[in-house]
Amino acid sequence: MDFNPVLYIVSTPIGNWEDITLRALNILKEIDVLICEEFRPASTLLKKLDLPKKEMISLNEHNEKEVANDIIQRIILGEKMALISDCGTPVFADPGHYLINQAAEFGIKVIPIPGASSLMATLSILDFKLEQFYFAGFLPREKQDRAKALLALKGYNVPIVLMDTPYRLEKLLTEVGKTFGPNRKATLAINITQENEQYLRGSLKDLQRQVQGRKAEFMLVVHAVDR
Repeated sequence: MDFNPVLYIVSTPIGNWEDITLRALNILKEIDVLICEEFRPASTLLKKLDLPKKEMISLNEHNEKEVANDIIQRIILGEKMALISDCGTPVFADPGHYLINQAAEFGIKVIPIPGASSLMATLSILDFKLEQFYFAGFLPREKQDRAKALLALKGYNVPIVLMDTPYRLEKLLTEVGKTFGPNRKATLAINITQENEQYLRGSLKDLQRQVQGRKAEFMLVVHAVDR
């Protein structure tokens, strides 16, 4: 074998196309196949960045184990491939773990191409010194399971990062307020890097009042209790 098989994990913009890195652009130009969650966002990405059309393979939470083997074999045979998510940094709270596991098993080098991250962007604007945090991500869907998860998280006295779908923004603030108390301080990042991006700080009660009835992409950081 006169080449080193590689799988690139490429971060893409989360709202502002100018956040793409030069390295990511070069990789996306060079690859033969683009592995993506959904075809439409991936096609939009290529078009917006004036990149050539690529063969695409859809890899999602439902089919990852089915398509991973074919992807691995094609990389071994010499095809250049990159994995992206719909936006931001792939694999983090997105599909791709099994593919990377298989790539490692077959000796394929996995190379991250860093870039936009909603998590890092949110943490970078916190108004206190951050030494550690707990990423809780998405809560379970069922009401009782969500309540149990939040109750468990209350035991961690470190900043806790939560996220959910846009239509659950107000609901999540209400649930977190009931468990952590309405006066618990928090930071809410909304529509990060987009033209209408907004960063709100205050009590959970105040944040809930400010976003009443609103739907938006967001990340919520529940602050630790001062001791």
